Amino acid sequence: MNTNILGDCKSGNSDVGCPPNGTVSVIKNSVPATTNTSSDATLGRHLARRLVQVGVKDVFSVPGDFNLTLLDHLIAEPQLKNVGCCNELNAGYAADGYARCRGVGACAVTFTVGGLSVINAIAGAYSENLPLICIVGGPNTNDFGTNRILHHTIGSPDFSQELRCFQTVTCYQAVVNNIEDAHEMIDTAISTCLKESKPVYISISCNLPGIPHPTFSREPVPFSLSPKLSNKMGLEAAVEAAAEFLNKAVKPVMVGGPKLRVAKACDAFVELADSCGYPFAVMPSAKGLVPEHHPHFIGTFWGAVSTAFCAEIVESADAYLFAGPIFNDYSSVGYSLLLKKEKAILVLPDRVVISNGPTFGCVLMMDFLKELAKRLKHNNTAYENYSRIFVPDGKPLKAEPREPLRVNVLFKHVQDMLSSETAVIAETGDSWFNCQKLKLPKGCGYEFQMQYGSIGWSVGATLGYAQAVPEKRVISCIGDGSFQVTAQDVSTMLRNEQKSIIFLINNGGYTIEVEIHDGPYNVIKNWNYTGLVDAIHNGEGKCWTTKVTCEEELVEAIQTATGVKKDCLCFIEVIVHKDDTSKELLEWGSRVCAANGRPPNPQ
Repeated sequence: MNTNILGDCKSGNSDVGCPPNGTVSVIKNSVPATTNTSSDATLGRHLARRLVQVGVKDVFSVPGDFNLTLLDHLIAEPQLKNVGCCNELNAGYAADGYARCRGVGACAVTFTVGGLSVINAIAGAYSENLPLICIVGGPNTNDFGTNRILHHTIGSPDFSQELRCFQTVTCYQAVVNNIEDAHEMIDTAISTCLKESKPVYISISCNLPGIPHPTFSREPVPFSLSPKLSNKMGLEAAVEAAAEFLNKAVKPVMVGGPKLRVAKACDAFVELADSCGYPFAVMPSAKGLVPEHHPHFIGTFWGAVSTAFCAEIVESADAYLFAGPIFNDYSSVGYSLLLKKEKAILVLPDRVVISNGPTFGCVLMMDFLKELAKRLKHNNTAYENYSRIFVPDGKPLKAEPREPLRVNVLFKHVQDMLSSETAVIAETGDSWFNCQKLKLPKGCGYEFQMQYGSIGWSVGATLGYAQAVPEKRVISCIGDGSFQVTAQDVSTMLRNEQKSIIFLINNGGYTIEVEIHDGPYNVIKNWNYTGLVDAIHNGEGKCWTTKVTCEEELVEAIQTATGVKKDCLCFIEVIVHKDDTSKELLEWGSRVCAANGRPPNPQ
């Protein structure tokens, strides 16, 4: 039977059936219910059609003997493309990047050796509230419950090790080893993924994908996921309390957090800003979720490493509304934010907390922000204060002819490349801080993984994001240390004719870790990075590489990448000094170091 689960699904693209709250979700362009031939009425084809229905057009996979038959059925679906990756970790990262853009992603790997390789990427997607469907080819149904020992396991007849590992990083796990309940388990898993905006795990026994069954005899009926609803009394009480609190304030401000995405409240947040006149900022992990060209946008609030004049306005406000925040040691700069709970309203995806006072549950963020917009008095005092103290950003010192390239000069030129037809992927490291200062034009995408912060994420994420929106040119800023973790899947970008621009920032080590705690382990072996990518290219596909050491060479490289090589994957290795970092990383690193180095509390 078809499942019908309460909750709205995660949307990042109009092709995915994710409507505004209060309407019924219907997957666009769905196939009418028709009877399938016996060859199509199989578990594998049902899963493939379900993936297409919810918006997945590309599955990132690594083949293994337990998933080969399943992959046969996935690639038999005309609207589904198999994107073969070099390793499972990158397949998971690619599905992560894909989900950020299209609203849902999927990867397919083999049992245990594949599953435990991809699990790091799944954990990252879980931490970032991304709906990701992780499909694993499992053991033959006849081997369950026996005393047999299988390959790709730890040598125990208990096959549940992989499942137990996934239980903490997925919101639902389906082990499909019985054809009778396969339809229900698959549908429940996928609908739960959309409802919870978290990854799910689906293990399918290797001898089941090609088996027909009456439950698959018709085209799957599109999901109808009933939206979550706010408690009306709770919503009214929360809005009344918040309006009373904010209307008494002299210089209130708003700050958007990363959970605006999962709450689908980005538009409602901007509508509230339009209505009340408050200035608004974003937390670093929310960059790109709200328009930076908005007249009342004042930058990134990141404590001591905020963009210029932003922290002064936020921390001096007498009331602040945080929508969807995550306060961790990184976003709080080692727990050093100068915020007071009694001044704050915290709006979570389904909960509102007013200062030190009442908490209102079962109140959806989008509903709350829309209703609050009707009740707030217009107050632009804080924005006027910001306008009075604001001084435009200075420009990097002009480089001398052939002077060694500085990082701030690099990002001055990256800024000039941005448009509505580009997207930025920022790797964990100093690129976090340099990309945070970029001013995003309308329509420019932006993604980075702050909560999990796994180095190497950006290579797979670039692959997945570019596959999801081929009409955008992805600009990735990746450090040399991170690139060494996941470099192989530049190969997959070339196979799929992607045209991203990768800036490989070569400064000889793990610079972000140097600034937290230095040691010889932060120095890495230097590679010939352009030579490596040329070797991967091997004359197949469109690829252009270059190495730059000064501004003149950088300018020429960017002109080439955006001109005659605009249809190529462009890899630009940027050589900079090992100690050339943003001032924000220096400040942030010292504060995180202090937080990490706190002595144990007395027992």
